[in-house]
Amino acid sequence: MPKYLSITRAEYAGSLSVRLLFNDKHEAVVNVGEWIKKHPHPQYNRFCDEKKFKQFYLDDMGNIAWGKNRDLYFPMEQLYCGKIAD
Repeated sequence: MPKYLSITRAEYAGSLSVRLLFNDKHEAVVNVGEWIKKHPHPQYNRFCDEKKFKQFYLDDMGNIAWGKNRDLYFPMEQLYCGKIAD
């Protein structure tokens, strides 16, 4: 088991979801769009646009993020479990 958990690969999985591969070889699919719709906010709502949603990136800490300044990102433990807490 790696000392620190990180995401090594992220790809769009459709319906505002991402498929994540972690450095311990675990894979999870997370429906981020579902969370955004439950938590409407101008900072997050723009990522309901599929084109903008697909512009996610892996930051220097090995986490997935959206927006120029990491406007949207989630705790690694929740991503690993495949469900973002409300």
